[in-house]
Amino acid sequence: MATSVGPRLYTGLLMRPIPAALARCACLSSLIALSAAHADEKSGQQPSNVRTEYAQVLRVEPVYQTLRAQAVEERCEPPSEVGPAARLCRPVRVQKEFQRPVAYDVDYIHRGVTYRSRLPIDPGKRLRVRITVTPDIPPGEKR
Repeated sequence: MATSVGPRLYTGLLMRPIPAALARCACLSSLIALSAAHADEKSGQQPSNVRTEYAQVLRVEPVYQTLRAQAVEERCEPPSEVGPAARLCRPVRVQKEFQRPVAYDVDYIHRGVTYRSRLPIDPGKRLRVRITVTPDIPPGEKR
């Protein structure tokens, strides 16, 4: 019996050895097939029970985050009667407040039903919605 170098894979009922190079090729081709299937998923192709439609936006209300910060500003007293060179200035801490939109509460209507969602962007006048249909089968129900 001849000895072989490296691992050998067996297939079928006759237990014939498959060379390691052929096994690597088979693994590589299955990885390519899996990545192609994953690319189809990401490329925008949708399963048959999913579709997109458009809803009319009724109202958009920004949700603000309030940020508070302290700054140092120079405050000067009004000029004295002695002259402009005698102005007294000093640094003063000032509380500043800023507001920035972080999300948008959106009311929209689709097929006569009104919905509300919090979105990261302002959708404009129309909002694309994903419609998914799945069967509602109670657990344990048999026919």
